[in-house]
Amino acid sequence: MVGMIVRFIVSALVLLLVSWIVPGLRVAGFTGALVAAAVIAIMGYVIERLFGDKITRMGRGTVGFLTAAVVIYFSQFLVPGSISVSIIGALLASLVIGIIDSFVPTTLR
Repeated sequence: MVGMIVRFIVSALVLLLVSWIVPGLRVAGFTGALVAAAVIAIMGYVIERLFGDKITRMGRGTVGFLTAAVVIYFSQFLVPGSISVSIIGALLASLVIGIIDSFVPTTLR
């Protein structure tokens, strides 16, 4: 339970950091980032379950990048007012989040 709370806090902080770096992505404060992080995590989990093991090992990175961009973009419709993002902003945010995720230890997330 504590690990899940830490994961959402880290995800929200990463989302806030990315919103400062990436043009076309705006997050409404830390509370908005927490809500958006929860929605993004739930949507990502559902999409990952739908694809399952159908994706090859080499294609997983590309599909993960595109899936993250789609999830980030559509989260603005599920959490109106908390996050606002353009298509280019979602693609750039997905790229930056992927780079940041490669440096953040998985045990903290």
